[in-house]
Amino acid sequence: MAQVSDQDRIVITGVGLTSPIGNTLPGYRGSLLEGRSGVQPFETRYMGPVLAGVCQFDELRYQKKKELRRGTRAGSISVFCANEAVQDSGLDWEHVAKDRVGVYIGITEHGNVETENEIYEISKFGYDTSTWSHHHNPRTVANNPAGEVTLNMKITGPHYTLGAACAAGNIGFIHGVQMLRLGEVDLAIVGGVSESIHTFGIFASFKSQGALAENADPTKACRPFDMQRNGIVVAEGGGLCTLERLSDAKRRGAKIYAEIVGYGINSDASDFVLPAARRQAECMRLALKRAEITANDIGILSSHATATEQGDIEECVAIREVFGENLKMAVNNTKSFIGHAMGAAGALELLGNIPSFQDNLAHATINLDQIDPRCGLPQIVANKPRAMGQVDYILNNSFGMLGINSVVIVRRFEA
Repeated sequence: MAQVSDQDRIVITGVGLTSPIGNTLPGYRGSLLEGRSGVQPFETRYMGPVLAGVCQFDELRYQKKKELRRGTRAGSISVFCANEAVQDSGLDWEHVAKDRVGVYIGITEHGNVETENEIYEISKFGYDTSTWSHHHNPRTVANNPAGEVTLNMKITGPHYTLGAACAAGNIGFIHGVQMLRLGEVDLAIVGGVSESIHTFGIFASFKSQGALAENADPTKACRPFDMQRNGIVVAEGGGLCTLERLSDAKRRGAKIYAEIVGYGINSDASDFVLPAARRQAECMRLALKRAEITANDIGILSSHATATEQGDIEECVAIREVFGENLKMAVNNTKSFIGHAMGAAGALELLGNIPSFQDNLAHATINLDQIDPRCGLPQIVANKPRAMGQVDYILNNSFGMLGINSVVIVRRFEA
C-alpha cells in the first residue's frame, strides 16, 4: 500500500447507536455473539400486527419532551446517536469549533411518517386542513434528521441528510471521509438512521410485492440465504460515528476503532427494485482498488442480504465473482438479528462487525437452517460465531432501490 499521510487517513473515534438488540456497542455486539434476535410483533395503522425490529432507547437523555413533540422519530434517533458518539469519542465538546463540524446522515426516506400522521389526524375532522400541524414543514424537509442534530448540539458547520435508499448508511461514512480529506470540516458525525417502522406505507408496499416476512415465531422471521425465507422484516435504528483525521486523533490521544481505507458507490442503471450482481461486483472491486488491497485480504464480508430471493442470490453471485474460494474470509449477515434497518442498515452492520478487530470473531447469520444452494457460499457463517484468528480488513455491502450500491472497507488500526 502506498504511504498515506496522517492528514489523509480517516479513523473512527466514537460510536453511538440504537438497535433492536442494544443501545451501546458492547451490548449490541454481545447480542450478536449470543444469537439474540430483536424482531417482535408490532402494531401498525391499517395493517394490524406485523413483525418489526423496534428500538428502546432513552429519548429524554438528550432532549426535552417539548423537543420530542416538535421533532421527528428520525431526528430523535439521530440526536441520541450523535450525542452518544461524541461522548464515546472523548472529545472536549465544549471547546470543539462547532463551525468545523459536519453532520452527514444517510436515510432511506423521510417525511412519510409525518404526512401519514397528519392525514390520519385531519380525517377525524372531515379533512379540515385548519387542523394540520404548523410543524409539518420542518418535520418533513429532507435535511430534518441531520438538522435536528445541529440544533440540539449547537453545530454550525454543514449538515446533509443523504437520501440513498438502503445504501445510505455506508454513504454517510463515505461523505464524511471525503469532506475531511477536502478540508471542509475537522470532525464529521456520520452514519445512518431509520424511522421506517412508523409508516404503514412501507409495510403495505412490501406486502403488495409479496416481500414482507411472516413467521409464527418473530425471532425466526428474518432468514437471509435460507430456503424458508419469505421476505423483509422492517426495522428502525441508528448508527452514527465521529470521524477524524488521524493526525487530529493522535494529537488528542483518542481511542481508534478502525480506519476507513476504501469505498465504492455505483449504480445498476437497470431496474427500479431488482439488483444486478455485475454492478455489485464492480462496486466491491472499486472499494478494493481504493483500499489498495486484494480480495484475499478481506477477513469478514458483511453482506447486505435482505432475505428476498433475488436479492440474496444476486449478491452471492457478486461475492463469488469477486472473492472466489477465499476460504479464510467469513460472510455474515446482521439483518437476520434485527431486520432491515433501511437507511441505518449499512451503519449498524458495519458497527456490529468492527469489534472483530479486538475479539477476532465473526458473528453469525442466524435462522440459517437450510441454505439455498444458489446462495451456497462456503464462507457463510451459520448460526454460531466463527473464530477467525486476526481480522485485518472488513468489507461492508449496502445496496438499495433504484440500483444504488455502496461498499465501505475498514482496517484494523495500526499507527
